[in-house]
Amino acid sequence: MGGIVGPDAVRVGYSAHVAELETLRRIMRQLRDPEGGCPWDLEQDFESIAPYTIEEAYEVEDAIRRQDFEELRGELGDLLLQVVYHSQLAEEAGHFELSGVVEGICDKLVARHPHVFGDVAHPLDRAGVTDRWEERKASERSARGAESALDHIPRALPALMRAAKLAARAQHAKLGPDPEAALWAKMEEGLGSLGAPELGRLLALSARQAARMGLDPEALVRDENARFEAVVRQRERLQAEGGRSEEIERRTQSGGPLRGRSGR
Repeated sequence: MGGIVGPDAVRVGYSAHVAELETLRRIMRQLRDPEGGCPWDLEQDFESIAPYTIEEAYEVEDAIRRQDFEELRGELGDLLLQVVYHSQLAEEAGHFELSGVVEGICDKLVARHPHVFGDVAHPLDRAGVTDRWEERKASERSARGAESALDHIPRALPALMRAAKLAARAQHAKLGPDPEAALWAKMEEGLGSLGAPELGRLLALSARQAARMGLDPEALVRDENARFEAVVRQRERLQAEGGRSEEIERRTQSGGPLRGRSGR
């Protein structure tokens, strides 16, 4: 990448990158051809293919965990097929083409890395890069109509993964002291300091205990996500209304259920 000097130089490579996918794109088009195509592929739409997309992503992650790089090569191909498949469906519906997908991600990467492709005066350290990245993403979400730092976190994510994303967004939004700090302090009083192994065990034990009680752990975390999201959105709303930090703390420290507007 040392020879790349800016966004214009990067864009020169768009057509070459798309050309590398041309054979796969042609195969996909033939599979979807009403005359002579595959009956199964012809029946598919975005909704029916989406579960396969999620499954392939998990299989990529599994191959990485097992350090099976030959299988990883194949799984990445399967995941790439999902990109081409959805792009073909979109092209047929008149939404966009594969070339637009490639161009869009290239533009996004260039825009989010001004310290590499732009004219940032001073090199950034890792923390600076992360802050700039989050600022850019927040700006993009705002341009898409987001009203909260928590908007546009997919609700289809596994509940635990979504909990982590909600927490990261809330932390970056800098909405004052952590409303759950007191609760966590009380937990550590009884359990002692928790490192990564202890936290993992606690999460697994909680899931197993929920199962013994006839409860769905995933549903429990979804409910807690909704409560946490309501707290954060209330803090955002009070902050936007000019509320004093002490008042915001008082109204959001209870830890009980709070009514909040649902996210997008």
